[in-house]
Formats: sequence, structure tokens, C-alpha cells
Amino acid sequence: MSPQPMPGRIHVAILLLACLAGLVFASVSTFDFAQHLDRQEHQLHCSFIPGQHAEAAPGESLGCQVTMMSPYSSVLRAVVWGGVPVSLPAMGVFAFLAFRAIDLFGRRGRGRRSSAALLFACAWIPVIASAVMGAIALFELDAACKVCIGIYGSSLVTVLAAGLAFASLRRPTDDGGDEGPQPSAGAIWGLGLVQLGTFVAVPILAYVTLMPDYSRYVGTCGKLRDTQDPGGVMVALDANDGAPPAIEVFDPLCPACRGFDRRLAASGLDRKLHRLAVLFPLEEACNWMVEGAVHPGACTISEAILCASEGKGPSTKAVIDWAFEQQERIREAAKADPNAAKSLVVERFPELGACVGSAAIQQRLNRGLRWAVDHELPVLTPQLYVGGTKLCPEDTDLGLDYSLTRLLERRGGEP
Repeated sequence: MSPQPMPGRIHVAILLLACLAGLVFASVSTFDFAQHLDRQEHQLHCSFIPGQHAEAAPGESLGCQVTMMSPYSSVLRAVVWGGVPVSLPAMGVFAFLAFRAIDLFGRRGRGRRSSAALLFACAWIPVIASAVMGAIALFELDAACKVCIGIYGSSLVTVLAAGLAFASLRRPTDDGGDEGPQPSAGAIWGLGLVQLGTFVAVPILAYVTLMPDYSRYVGTCGKLRDTQDPGGVMVALDANDGAPPAIEVFDPLCPACRGFDRRLAASGLDRKLHRLAVLFPLEEACNWMVEGAVHPGACTISEAILCASEGKGPSTKAVIDWAFEQQERIREAAKADPNAAKSLVVERFPELGACVGSAAIQQRLNRGLRWAVDHELPVLTPQLYVGGTKLCPEDTDLGLDYSLTRLLERRGGEP
């Protein structure tokens, strides 16, 4: 008498396809991340079609960019340049689930139930991880990544199919066709968990082992001639007076500066530095080194920050935080009307109205720009100099934790 066909076979087939889809999406995400290990910028795959580049919709590709450059896209960033991408263990989990789904096809007898139970339990791993990462993307980053959404969808289908397969194998008719001794449930679960650990650990170990030594780049991008501020152009961004000094060249309406500030805060390394800002607005209205208004309104917002630093009303941090939050609104308004930026400042901080635009504050901003010229700084924001040593521009995003930690170590600071 031929054995009965395994119940739930269609569910296992769907499960296998979902696992393979998740594996592809996670692989694409890992590939995009690994490309940046050459310390350059690369085009991202940001599509529901795995492997397809995003071309026509910059807003959509920006979501993938924001997600990947965020501090949540990888772990162990202070130990490994860029960290280990979270999509790498996701690849291992999906590969393991696909392997166990294939194994379930070939099993007979009572062992099928324990195998299906193991598969169903482990299928919750990517679902829980997807829920956490999805919440971070929605509430913390306010960004949508199509590749990430592909992983979320694959995870959901995987756990649903695994649950249906497990439910079908619990029926009494599943007992028919047992032949020979069957492995115990404990043995199946024990072996399965060892396999899961292996599928996750091996690619991580290979990734870390094969990664080049990036420490040789730290501190090789130049130094300031000196860090003195005789003209009083620098603005303190914190009260960490006892920490190693760090001079930050930034434009308050620069999206890259906002991203850098948030990554620095998320890393916790901002508390290890005493940050002093040299304002460098990328707008020709006050900066003769710039052609055009790269960031309209940046001159006015920089003046507002300088006014706040002189005790004219709100704290410096309050003005900077507001400017970061309202960047798009300020730039768009100033693009249409050169006076709009001041109106927005006065609307939010009326006590700064008399100071912004005054001759004294404009002269101080001009002295800051001349300080940048005297120190031969590139027309670029953001820039960070720790004790006069420049953090390489390539290390201001994925390599921030790794490189800045080592800069502090070389200075004898507490990383």
C-alpha cells in the first residue's frame, strides 16, 4: 500500500517560494550595503522587483538611502567599518527556512509534525524582526524602503504558510505511512537550532573575516594648521568642555549635515566630544565661495544661530534643532522670497528679530568664512576635525562609529 501524500504540501510549496523571495530581497539589500565598503557612493536597488535600480523616482530611492545610512541598518559599527548589515543574518534565516521546507517535503511519519512545528516557530523570527525594523522606519526614520518592504511581505507569507502546514500535519490522518524508527522531537529541535545557528553565523564570520582593514584610512584626510579661534567665530554645540575638542563645519540647511548630526547622536559619540561649529552656509548671499544658492536661506539661519550663541534669546541648540526640522520649508520659502527665511525665524524666535541681519552679526559670520579660507577648507559640508585631524568624508555615514572611535583612541580619549 503506497503511503499517503503528505498533507499541507501546497502550503510548504508556498512557504518555500516565500523564503526564496525573502532571501533574494535580503541578498539585494546586503549587496547594496557591501558595495559601500569601497568608501564610495553607489546606486541603490530600490524596487519591488529584486535587483532593479530605482531611476525615475528620487523620492523613493531616497527612502532606501535614508534607511541604509541610518544607525539601524547594521550592528557592531564601532568594531567593523560600517558594521554588520542586519540583512546578512536575514539571509541566513531565510536560507535556513528554505532548507527546512525542502527537508519537510522528504520526511515521513511522526517526525513530520516536529519538523513542521520547528519550521513554524522559526518562521516567526523574520516576522518579529520585520515588525521592529518596520516600526523604526515608520516612526524614527519616516522613510520607506521597497526592498525592506519586500522582506516584510516575504516574512508574513512565510509564517502564514508555515502555520497552515503545521496545522495540516496535526490531523490524525497524518499518522499513516510511518516506517522504521522515528527521531524524537527533542532531536529534531536540537538539530534544527544548530542548523539555524550555522546558517546565520557562517556568513557573518565570512563577512567580517574577508573585510579589509579600514583602520589605515583613519586620520589620513588632512589636518588643520591650528585649532585656535582668535576671531570668536566658533559656536559651542554642547557643554562637554572636558571632552576632546571637535570642530564641525556645517550649514544648518544642509540635509547631509542634518543626517550627520543625527547619526552622531545615535552613535552616542557626540557625548565623547566637545563640538564647536564653524558656520559655512552654502549660499552666495553671504558666501563668496559659492555660486548660486545651494541652500537658500542658509545665510539668515546661520546668523540666527550666531545670535542665539550670544545669548539673544533661545539656546543655540534650539535654533539648530528647529532649522534641521524645518529645512525643506525654509529652503522652499527662501527660494521664492529672499526675505522669507528671516520672517520664519522671527515667527518662531521673535527675540532674534533685531539681531538677525545686523552689521555686527554679519561681520561675525564673515569672519567665520575667512577662517575657513585661512585654513584652506574645501567648500563642503559637513566636515569634522577631532583635535585638528579630519574625519574622512567617506566616514561620515556608514563608517562614522568605526573611524571616529579610532580617532578618539589615537588621541587617548575614552571611546
